Amino acid sequence: MAELLEDRPGALWTLKAIEADRLRESLPLWRVVIGVDPAVSSGEDSAEWGIVVVGMGPSPSGAGYPYHFYVIDDRSGKCSPLEAAASVLGAYKKHQADRVVAEVNNGGDLVEAVLRSVDLNFAYRPVRASHGKLTRAEPITELYEQHRVHHVGSFPTLEDQMCDYVPTVSKSPDRMDALVWALTELSDDYEQEMILDCYEPVSISPELDEMDRLADLMMPWDI
Repeated sequence: MAELLEDRPGALWTLKAIEADRLRESLPLWRVVIGVDPAVSSGEDSAEWGIVVVGMGPSPSGAGYPYHFYVIDDRSGKCSPLEAAASVLGAYKKHQADRVVAEVNNGGDLVEAVLRSVDLNFAYRPVRASHGKLTRAEPITELYEQHRVHHVGSFPTLEDQMCDYVPTVSKSPDRMDALVWALTELSDDYEQEMILDCYEPVSISPELDEMDRLADLMMPWDI
């Protein structure tokens, strides 16, 4: 359990809401992404590396739509860049992840370089924060409100950060940032698939389709 005993006014999440959809285990996942929010320095006074693993799959009842999301690991902590890279890629192999998504606003290409120095064999996508933290986090809070995000087990420090974060007031939380990047990556893929499904041609009348086809053949296209 997280350490917060009372909800913080203005926070984007509450422990009660997280607890309502917590699971002991998840169904087999279709995709797994590791969100990374790198620290800009190392040492006792540095921030943590946010390293959070999230998967996408069916609902706990087995329904395929809408997709649900599962927080399955939190490997965040204060560590050197090489230690962080080893942690990220260890999680990548353990959870058979599909991609590492890392914020590069501060580290730039160095983030990928550090990861590649440990292992070359992984998929990677850099992301850059071009909007405020609230803009990035709000769509993710909506997924929680829809009961589509499940924490598989307990992640006390991550959940403390989530429930303590008040936009424009709280300090930027590393673990929460990593979570938001991972969920954004997975939910954006879901939305794109839904758009493609919506634009798939569907015949509502085979007879009208045949009439249209014959009309096209009769048109004097060569004139």
